Amino acid sequence: MKRRFLSVILCGIMVFWSLVPTGSAAEYPDLGLDCVSAILVEAETGRVLYEKNADEALPPASVTKVMTLLLVMEAIERGVFTYDTVLTASAHAASMGGSQIFLKEGERMSVDDLLKSVVIASANDAAVVLAEAVSGSEGAFVELMNKRAAELGMKSAHFENTNGLDDTVSNHVLSARDIAIMSRELIKHERILKYSSTWMDTVRDGAFGLSNTNRLVRFYAGATGLKTGSTAKAKFCISATAERDGMHLIAVIMASPTRDARNAAAAALLDWGFANFSLYRYRGATLAPLTVTGGESDACAVAHGDFSTIVAKGKDKAVEVRVELPESVPAPIKHGDKVGDVVFTLDGNELARVDISATESVERISFVSLFLRMLSGFFGCSKKL
Repeated sequence: MKRRFLSVILCGIMVFWSLVPTGSAAEYPDLGLDCVSAILVEAETGRVLYEKNADEALPPASVTKVMTLLLVMEAIERGVFTYDTVLTASAHAASMGGSQIFLKEGERMSVDDLLKSVVIASANDAAVVLAEAVSGSEGAFVELMNKRAAELGMKSAHFENTNGLDDTVSNHVLSARDIAIMSRELIKHERILKYSSTWMDTVRDGAFGLSNTNRLVRFYAGATGLKTGSTAKAKFCISATAERDGMHLIAVIMASPTRDARNAAAAALLDWGFANFSLYRYRGATLAPLTVTGGESDACAVAHGDFSTIVAKGKDKAVEVRVELPESVPAPIKHGDKVGDVVFTLDGNELARVDISATESVERISFVSLFLRMLSGFFGCSKKL
């Protein structure tokens, strides 16, 4: 009875621990990050590698502009305007304080230069010009920001303006997790990384210099961006991106007491990620045709999609791949039907399965087709005789 009781208790403990989410706070080492909240995410998979108070809603300062930039890039994709489109600064845009390029009402500037100004120099006035071009007014654009945040699953996000100025707002907040989500979406637009990895540039035909507010771009190996922010309320924040050995990381730091503390925390978080994790990537492929029985065709083309995951540093070469396919499948087969799996294992543990699917349809053979096939076979045999 005692043994049975202990077995039940042990099983209960095992079930309990199986339900505890991986990546819980207790699993993370103390990296000594001098900030209120932080998160580290791998960009391709979205895997959270580290977090500290990641869901606490806090003022984000100019890191707000990650969402502004995302909506502008999506507008360009939709054909609302191009990088060469010239926009005119409104009185409202020209009235912005804080970081700016000192636009005057009526001044005209290309979308390319406005984007450059927002990303590199965190220009509040340029951000408003772009927002007004997308939605007609900053207020309408802010509505779009909140809508897009909801679509992306940013649960704590609430925007009140396009640039993060917080002296007149009441509840303009984001969590570190929210910032990581929108940063991951933004860097899918590769041109943004061209801007954000630039240390110095100019606008107005070279007359006005831009210096990147993100010092990591100059001093951190592999840095690609992305956006800094600081106000008295928000303190010092950053969404810092860096890439090494094909792995792109996003480190978000919020409410750090000084610029240097913020940069040191971001660098420490990125260092920890690169030191402890590797990205394993397996590209999709077309496989040998699969035999089909009873079909109009004797075979069907099959393929599988891409797969990527995060593993412990150096373990990416130890992942084993096994293809599981039957010798044949009966007709009919529809395009997209699952016919097998690609199984990925590491150290004997299954990591994931990726569907192998038919890339064409094969109908069941009709009586007429079967009859004609039999006739063809018969006459073929007759000729040989």
